[in-house]
Amino acid sequence: MSLIHRSFPALESFTPTWKFFDEAFDHFFNEPSSVRPWSPAVDVSETENELVLTADLPGLKKNEIQVKLENGTLTLSGERKFEKEDKSSGYHRIERNYGSFKRYFQLPDTVDPNKVDATYQDGVLRVTLAKKEVAKPRTIDVAVKS
Repeated sequence: MSLIHRSFPALESFTPTWKFFDEAFDHFFNEPSSVRPWSPAVDVSETENELVLTADLPGLKKNEIQVKLENGTLTLSGERKFEKEDKSSGYHRIERNYGSFKRYFQLPDTVDPNKVDATYQDGVLRVTLAKKEVAKPRTIDVAVKS
């Protein structure tokens, strides 16, 4: 019994395409992350009196962060720069993200644009937006007539 070698032209044309995707994924995961977009994690919470945004921005200095409120949109932006400390050694892996970022948040009409506070401590940005007085819940006593 002899073995017959068969050629499948469709699979041969598929191989370069597969190689392209394989190389693209290798490039994406092995290149410095400065080429990858960075979007910091943000939590949004609400209390009775305010809306609070908390963003993780480790490694940034206060002057590298911008908070802007315009036309009902809150914009958080900044940049974390890649700083190669030691010129004599190379990196084996770079997993932290670098580069500029912008995050946009559409705010509800209940937020008072004149009462915004932002604090930055230990790599965490906290933006507090007070609610308008009309938006705060209130209790109304109901009188009972006999």
